[in-house]
Amino acid sequence: MNQTAIDVLKKEQAGLTALIAAMADHLEHGFGAAFDLTLEAIKAIKGRVIVTGMGKSGHIARKIAATFASTGTLSSFVHPGEALHGDLGMISTNDIIIALSNSGGTAELAGIISYANRYNIPLIGITSGKGSSLDQGANITLLLPKADEACHVTQAPTTSTLMALAVGDALAVTLMKRRGFTSDDFHRFHPGGKLGAALKKVSDVMRPIEDVYLCNETLHIAKAVDQINQGGVGCVGITAKNGSLTGIITDGDLRRHYSELDKDSLAADVMTTNPISLLADDLAAKGLNILSQKKITSLFVLDGSAKPIGLIHIHDFLEEGVI
Repeated sequence: MNQTAIDVLKKEQAGLTALIAAMADHLEHGFGAAFDLTLEAIKAIKGRVIVTGMGKSGHIARKIAATFASTGTLSSFVHPGEALHGDLGMISTNDIIIALSNSGGTAELAGIISYANRYNIPLIGITSGKGSSLDQGANITLLLPKADEACHVTQAPTTSTLMALAVGDALAVTLMKRRGFTSDDFHRFHPGGKLGAALKKVSDVMRPIEDVYLCNETLHIAKAVDQINQGGVGCVGITAKNGSLTGIITDGDLRRHYSELDKDSLAADVMTTNPISLLADDLAAKGLNILSQKKITSLFVLDGSAKPIGLIHIHDFLEEGVI
């Protein structure tokens, strides 16, 4: 049975390989040329990308619409059957339509094709059906290369739907990059869940700096230890006269220097200089990565003048779900 699964994956891989090769065809009627035209057409619209399809193609269309929406391209899915019963009103003349159909002859798409042609709404077809009604009715056709369906018995949509999905992902990601869509933009659309949490900034997670988290270089080590105990974060930051962070004393530093300490020892004698730090605009995920790699529990957050403005502790990440 494993061989059957491997055969399925190989056939789908072959479909994607054929699609990659087609993407390199930039001749007048080549797939790559049509892809570029599609990008320009989407960028030129003032409205939304309407994605539609029936059956298995409809499931793929929903996913493509969701990917567009989450990467900065306004998009909605419209069911072609429901469109014939009033939902055509959801499509405006400012929109562009991407219609999916492997054969290109899906009967339920006829109404949308006719509507798009009647009101001069740009229509993009993603299909394997050269010369089909979708191919003929579309302004631009992304003609999928011929590929064997993974199920040779029923010819159920498998390889073809994977290829259509890949085209949709390629469009969405390429548009995202061309528009300069950033991780900040992505977080705005994904505030929940682990992905959204990881895209938070350090400023969203950090604790505001408090006096107990800092001491100067000339403070007696016994008082510095008192501050570590009071702060409850396992460290104290050491600052110079101008307020910039010059070092840090952690519980580990105290253990390592214990035999060297005497009643006259100062914070500067024990501190680790040039401590690792973060900026408020850094991603929270960066801070978590540093804590994990360095096996430490706290980091100071600095402003442009290297002055501490906050502190992040591993517990803060746990509370925010950035794990």
